[in-house]
Amino acid sequence: MEAPAPLKQPAFRSLWLAGLVSEAGDWLLFIALPIVVYRLTGSALGTSFAFLAQLAPAILLAPLAGRLADRHDRRRLMLVICGLQAISLLPLLLVNDRSGLPIIYAVIVIQSGLTALFDPAKNALLPTMVNREQLVAANSLVALNEGVARLVGGPLGGLLLVAGDLRTIVVVDALSYAAAALLIARVPRGAPRAISSDAGEGATRGTPLERSPAGARIRFLAVLRLRSIRRALALTFLADIAQGIFLVLFIVFVARRLHGGAGETGLLRGVQAVGAIGAGLALATVAHRRAPVRMLAGAALAFGAISLLIWNLPALTTAPAVYAVLFAIAGAPGVVMGTGLITFLQQAGDSSEHGRIFGALGLAENAGEAVGMIAAGVLAGPLGLGAILDLQAGIYLATGLVAVRALQGTTRRDLPRGACVSVVPAGRPK
Repeated sequence: MEAPAPLKQPAFRSLWLAGLVSEAGDWLLFIALPIVVYRLTGSALGTSFAFLAQLAPAILLAPLAGRLADRHDRRRLMLVICGLQAISLLPLLLVNDRSGLPIIYAVIVIQSGLTALFDPAKNALLPTMVNREQLVAANSLVALNEGVARLVGGPLGGLLLVAGDLRTIVVVDALSYAAAALLIARVPRGAPRAISSDAGEGATRGTPLERSPAGARIRFLAVLRLRSIRRALALTFLADIAQGIFLVLFIVFVARRLHGGAGETGLLRGVQAVGAIGAGLALATVAHRRAPVRMLAGAALAFGAISLLIWNLPALTTAPAVYAVLFAIAGAPGVVMGTGLITFLQQAGDSSEHGRIFGALGLAENAGEAVGMIAAGVLAGPLGLGAILDLQAGIYLATGLVAVRALQGTTRRDLPRGACVSVVPAGRPK
């Protein structure tokens, strides 16, 4: 079987492998920390604070993240951030009991802020490494390695927490950042850097207003001038409300409805990678025939239907094998949604704006998750776990339906200049 075209590009291959290594380590920590917090606090609200702690810096740093990605060498920026991510994990080695909760929250905040700076640079750098027609395949491969990382890191995080302690997970994750930095260093120097749509020294330095915080906010908000981008970000916000509810209540669902522990939690989160990997492989070969935002709409509807089934099935069975299969299937629509959204935004606007576009994406994602997490932590008690989980599934269904309406109301004239024509088939509304 011939390798997908993007993997034949050495620069993309190095970036792809770096993501695989670092994300596998991240999944160890992503699974472990909420479990540790839940053990120490014993409440859904306490667990929601662990997730909420990562959202504030991501929201506040979104304009800065976009500006850094558009004004500085994206490769070098990613290298520096990888090093800082590894170092910032080390305080977790001091956590032994409930008194270590402030350390856990502080590390979550720092890691979130660094990730908020890293992701726009990565998503803006990727289109410079492959041909335009390879973008969907490249993004599906990124989603594929995220699935592999989850498959390895998710279950391993739960098992290491059962067999060992948090320290082992911290060391492994720190080493994964170091390995990722070595791979990113292999990306050729001088990758395209966009400063503004106008070349020259004046564009680099800008006017005093443009260099001021107010000017940075103006430039950040300027990417919202296109209706297609606004709609994509609005759909992202809505879907991530559901994701925020899931992140908080998934652990509670496994503990209370399925009567599982850390091992089962890690397993069910990890097996979602099975569907993710399958969807990633399929998208790498056929996604070029699909409109990215249509992919998002269909995947959101599928996500909602599968979620409704999972949340209500414990009334009939709690067999682990049944949920392993269902969570594996649920991994597929997540990859389709993410690939469609990222590809659409990479096709939008000018390359000089991609950092800000993905900074805005991070803002929409994290703001939506914050709303969902607050709702989960506050309403799970008075309304009941089942009602909130059904609401989560309903939000995904609403996202899909809203996406269909948005597609019907968007025409070719609304597409960003240079966008892929497959986003809006000829003669038909989106």
